[in-house]
Amino acid sequence: MSPVDLSSHDFQKILLIKLSAVGDVVHTIPVLNKLRRRYPHAQLHWLVTPPIAELLRHHPAITRIIEFEREAWSKPWRLAPFASYCRLAAELRRANYDLVVDMHGQFRTAALTLATGASARIGFDRPRARVWDASPRKFPEQARKHAWQGAREGSWMAYTHHIPVPTLDLHAVNRYLSVGPILGLDKDPADFSFPIPQAAVSRIDSLLRRHGVDNTHLVIMAPGTIWETKHWGSDKFAQVARHFISKGCAVILIGSQRERVVCEEVADLAPGAVDLAGMTTLSELAALTRRSAICITNDSGPMHLAVALDRSVISIFGPTDPIWIGPYGRADAVLQADLECSPCYLRRLKQCGHDHACMHNISPLAVIERAESALRSSETRLANCKQYS
Repeated sequence: MSPVDLSSHDFQKILLIKLSAVGDVVHTIPVLNKLRRRYPHAQLHWLVTPPIAELLRHHPAITRIIEFEREAWSKPWRLAPFASYCRLAAELRRANYDLVVDMHGQFRTAALTLATGASARIGFDRPRARVWDASPRKFPEQARKHAWQGAREGSWMAYTHHIPVPTLDLHAVNRYLSVGPILGLDKDPADFSFPIPQAAVSRIDSLLRRHGVDNTHLVIMAPGTIWETKHWGSDKFAQVARHFISKGCAVILIGSQRERVVCEEVADLAPGAVDLAGMTTLSELAALTRRSAICITNDSGPMHLAVALDRSVISIFGPTDPIWIGPYGRADAVLQADLECSPCYLRRLKQCGHDHACMHNISPLAVIERAESALRSSETRLANCKQYS
């Protein structure tokens, strides 16, 4: 099939692949919603990791969630994970998909894409040096080595149609939506809508009551992140938390199980902060985020979740590029030190030769001032909406 053929073809069984993490999956939801509008009667399956499946399971656009055991794949030299992978590949083959859209673009997803036997298999184009020349910006050499610049690990060879990557100066959401012309998807703005089950809302209501939180302004803080270099610092988050607690706000600390330590550190330094790290599912986190007045985060999944739910957000950026993966459509929500070495896309502090200056140079006062400004703007907007409703 040619790209022209795909734009008018009526696919009946579609597999969308985006495994993780939270932010990446949130960025893919607009593609899901456009696929459903383009193919209203098709079966639409999503291949995703189990922790993320919980967030997507209730989405009406999805016919079926298929879970990929990512942890098992991390140890492919063992027989059991290999056998599990082969069973999954066979299952996907039997499903008889006629379209696969692989938004992940790694060897493991490309192999599964190829295993489906689908006649139309779409993924990103291979990395090409010219994508750097298309930007007027100058990038550190480390960014050129470590940043995303196209389908990885030879995955592009599994696709019949390639999503072009003419420049890197494009947010991930817009990059994913570049599949639109190939399939004839609508050109409407990105739609992040997804349902939050009532059970999740009730669970959050119960948790907040248990911790004595009423209907005061909720300030959500997500101090954790997987990359060492993305951490702003527990003491700095605590200083911001103390400021909002002193103003009568309820400060809620959120994070996964692996982020409990950093949230406990912030809670110890900011008496009165409510630590819910490791206590919520992703759907419950979405329900909590939807109730917030503002979210203050590192570059992390909760930041993207807040944007998808149209909440005010302030994010501290260092080793990564907010143009590529910042809060979508919220350039004023980013605090970033102006350094020649950033973005570097290095993950570990021992790799940094600049004493983590990109994060050390952002002060708690700067974050407080930006957050206060965002809250005032949000309150003005709400007041205007009420006035004209």
